[in-house]
Amino acid sequence: MKLYSIETGNFKLDGGAMFGVVPKSIWQKTNPADENNLCDLAMRSLLVEDGNRLILVDTGIGNKQTEKFLNYYYLHGNSSLEKSLAEYGFHKDDITDVFLTHLHLDHVGGAIERQQDKLIPAFKNAVYWTNQRHWDWAINPNEREKASFLKENIVPIHQSGQLKFVNEQIAGFIPDFNIRFTYGHTDAMMLPQLTYKDKTIVFVADLIPTAGHIPVPYVAGYDVFPLTSMNEKKSFLEEAFKNNYILFFEHDAVNECCTLVETERGLRLGESFKLTNI
Repeated sequence: MKLYSIETGNFKLDGGAMFGVVPKSIWQKTNPADENNLCDLAMRSLLVEDGNRLILVDTGIGNKQTEKFLNYYYLHGNSSLEKSLAEYGFHKDDITDVFLTHLHLDHVGGAIERQQDKLIPAFKNAVYWTNQRHWDWAINPNEREKASFLKENIVPIHQSGQLKFVNEQIAGFIPDFNIRFTYGHTDAMMLPQLTYKDKTIVFVADLIPTAGHIPVPYVAGYDVFPLTSMNEKKSFLEEAFKNNYILFFEHDAVNECCTLVETERGLRLGESFKLTNI
């Protein structure tokens, strides 16, 4: 197995929304905001090469939306999914599997592209993976998440015939690629847990968006069930620290991977490093 970090570009979200009830005077120490109270965030995917399979975990926000829509998210930076794949000698047509942690727009938007007046899969040779429970949740969205579950990102996957569901009762996806299910941020989000170079790496998605979210009470206002998120995070962090897991961040614009360290205030960011340094 080989792993590659895939930068798809950066965006910005409101700092208050990202940290919920935590005061700005505290969260801005780790995630400084600009003059509009917006925090810089990455949209970092993970590419897993295993034999003849090339699995892309999440796809970023994409570029098919209108300029007005994308301006709400202040897209910036020189990275794109296509450029990042090309850096490693890959093309979108090489992807065999697109594994979607969940179907919020900043995770699935790049899965579909616009060709003239048609919306089609951006990865024409890939199987798209979600799970039945989360799919049902996303296509019948609650009022709180409705703005994040966009039909143009989701329906064309089903229409293409390329959609498959992960069995929620089976933890394994491929050898050395297991799946953790969480239910606080959104219903049935999937976190890849990989065995790589004798280490365990967990793609923490929106369970822990950035290193600044490691403290248990630091839960984003976007989470549908924040108390569930806190319990899930606490349990996971204890397990991760005990077993020396490496956290791979999807949204941290500064820290790509990290270990954990125990402090008098609880578990916190330990060593920060790039995936290539493992």
